Parts: sequence; structure tokens; C-alpha cells
Amino acid sequence: MNHVFPRHCHATPPTAVGGDGCFLIDHNGKRYFDGSGGAAVSCLGHSNARVTQAIKDQVDQLAFAHTGFFTSEPAEKLADLLIENAPGDLDRVYFVSGGSEAVESAIKLARQYFTERGEPQRRHLIARRQSYHGNTIGALSAGGNAWRRQQFAPLLIDVSHIAPCYEYAERGQDESLHDYGQRVAQELEDEILRLGADSVMAFLAEPVVGATLGAVPAVEGYYKRIREICDKYGVLLILDEVMCGMGRTGHLFACNHDGVAPDILCIAKGLGAGYQPIGAMLCSKAIYDAISAGTGFFQHGHTYLGHPVAAAAGLAVVQELLENDLPTQVQARGGYLETQLRARFAQNPHVGDIRGRGLFQGLEFVADRDSKTPFDPKLGLAGKLKKAAFANGLICYPMPGTRDGRHGDHVLLAPPFIASEAELDGALDALQAAVDQVLAEVAA
Repeated sequence: MNHVFPRHCHATPPTAVGGDGCFLIDHNGKRYFDGSGGAAVSCLGHSNARVTQAIKDQVDQLAFAHTGFFTSEPAEKLADLLIENAPGDLDRVYFVSGGSEAVESAIKLARQYFTERGEPQRRHLIARRQSYHGNTIGALSAGGNAWRRQQFAPLLIDVSHIAPCYEYAERGQDESLHDYGQRVAQELEDEILRLGADSVMAFLAEPVVGATLGAVPAVEGYYKRIREICDKYGVLLILDEVMCGMGRTGHLFACNHDGVAPDILCIAKGLGAGYQPIGAMLCSKAIYDAISAGTGFFQHGHTYLGHPVAAAAGLAVVQELLENDLPTQVQARGGYLETQLRARFAQNPHVGDIRGRGLFQGLEFVADRDSKTPFDPKLGLAGKLKKAAFANGLICYPMPGTRDGRHGDHVLLAPPFIASEAELDGALDALQAAVDQVLAEVAA
């Protein structure tokens, strides 16, 4: 009898028993290309010898030491390596066990920063519609996906949500890319003024929106304007790179592409590459110094902060990324993947948009391409695509609700950085077969 509480009570997934490079293997011996890296996690594939050896060595030396009493060598080394390569004046690293914890920590740090500075009136957080920042109460409150929030709404804290930078669906017909980006960025200033110029503590956003929109990068100039607005009103900029960071978009930190640096940055997923659960919140020297000069402690914490084995895994992962210059490889492989996606799907009348950055690519499906009208949600297109692709030996990340939490469907691809062009071709063969099959069923 199975006592595991699964993600879906009426589905029985196969048992994964092995991993080999970019492939997972089930109990029947079937191989699946991990075309989404789980949820943009497995950037190094499933059999990296350096990372697994680092975990074994650390367990033999020290499995656990609570950070209320000790620090550890792997945590210190990983923090140094991250800060050495971090943008702007990020200076301190707060290790957690995943992305939701990182975002939760960032929200609480932003609040404590202002109380330490004698600005307790700064209490408002602004985020964006159709964002995803995690599933703890604070992170879910920050997220702007209506479907994820709906049943928990009575429990959520009050967070303002402005427009995303989603030019495919929301740019005006006669609006230039630059003008569109400036218009939606202006919503941040408008919301700050509506709430009260000295009452907003932070703005939270994903540099490339992952799960809810399907690999949507901002248009050029958007984030520079966002940074200007935050600086003008003393608002902290928190960037959530949990899904898009750690090399996924062709830079170790995704915000480097946009030429901006945040005050607080959240990472996870690719930081541990699936080998251990680990995330981190990085903050600027100014924020850390305000806490240090005030109460002297961050009033927050989790049992597994800076877990030595997780930190050892993260250290090995980041060393692999940097020493092998994998972000540059991601740019090349990402260019190849995008070219092949366009060659296969650009003429499909039901593929409205192909977008992304690096090895973080998305396809948005529409019933009518000219009007960009989504399929009827009752068709369950995303779920059918996931099932068909999986049957073909491809793990991808289809999601419904792309437009507003209910309407719209997309598929997210986030394969391991080590994937060869031949392996990507095989994955796209499987995806194309699944898309053709499902669209034929929907049209029937």
C-alpha cells in the first residue's frame, strides 16, 4: 500500500530508479530525456561525478551542524564563490533549502531592513501579475497567478500586482518595444505613488518569467527603468532568479543580461542542480550593514540553513558551471534550440509565440494566431501535451493559464546544460510528435 501523498491523487507515476546524463530511467527501463530539468533544476544532468563525490566526501566528514552554533567550510566557500561572481554590491549570502524559502527570507529581510533604519511605515510589497515566487504563504502572496492563489486567498498577505512585461500578449499594435517596456515599467512608479511614496519597501520580479508565462524575458530597457524608479523612491529591488538563474539563460546571474543589479537576489534550483535541496538569498552590503548596526541579527531562520552537505553540493555545482564556462555553452546551445524550435513550429497555425533566453525556451499555443486567442481551458491542452510528450520519452513543462491563470497554454523547455545538439534534436522529435497528436485530437 502506498502512503506517499502524491502531487495528484488520481495519477500513478512510474518509479524513477536511475539517471544517466540528460536521461531519467524508470523501473521498466524506459529512458526519458529531461527536457525541462524537472522544473529547471537539473542543469548538470543526473550523473555528474564531481557533485556526487563532493556529497559523499562531505557526509563522511560532517553531515550536519546547526547554524545557531556553527558555520561550515563548504558554506563559507560557496558564499565566497557566489559573491565573487555576483552583480553589483551583493555581499552576503543567506542559505536556505529552496526557492520558496529564499523568497520568504527576502520579503522578511526587506521589512526588517526598514525597521532597523527607523522607517517602519515601509510595509508594502509590489510584484507582478502572472508571476510565480513559491508556495509558502508569503511567497504565494507575492505571486500573481490567480489560479494558484484562489483557494488560499483568505490566508494571503496584501501584495500589490502590476502588469508583467509580456509583450506578445499585451503590447499595443502600434507600440514599439521600447515604448511598451517604458509604459509597463511606469506602472511601478504609479503604484508606489498610489500606496504612498514612503510606504513601499520592495518590488519583486523574475528577470525571465518561468512557470506561469513560459520563459518570457523583458524587453530591452524595462529593467533599467525599473531600477531607476526603485532608486528614486528608496524601494528595494528583489529579483527572483530561482528558475532563470545559475546559468540557465546564458549568464550565471540572469540579471546580467539586462545590465542591472538588485538589492536582494534569490536563487535555488540550478544552485544544487537537483543533487541536494538548496537555495540562497543574496543581499547588498548596505542591507547587511543596517542589520549589523541595529539589532545585530536577522529575526528569521530555518533548521537546515547552510546545511553542510547541501552547501558542498552547491559548491561543486557552481565550480562546474564556472570552470567549464557552461553559461557560454548555454548561449550556444540555446541559440541552436531556438533555431530548431522556429524551424519546426514557427509555421504551425496554433503556435502563437516562441520565446526565451538561453536554455530556457517556451512555446505558447493559441486557437487562432492572428487574434492570439487562447484555446478553451476546458480542452485541457497543456495536460494533454504533458502526457503525450511523456509517453514519447520526453519530460517537458506544459502549463495552463498563461494569460490570466485560467486561459492560455504553453510548454516550457529547460534541458540540462550538457545536452548535445543530437539529444536536443531527439527531444524536439518527441515534442513535435506530441504537439501534432494533441492538436489533431483538439481539432477533431
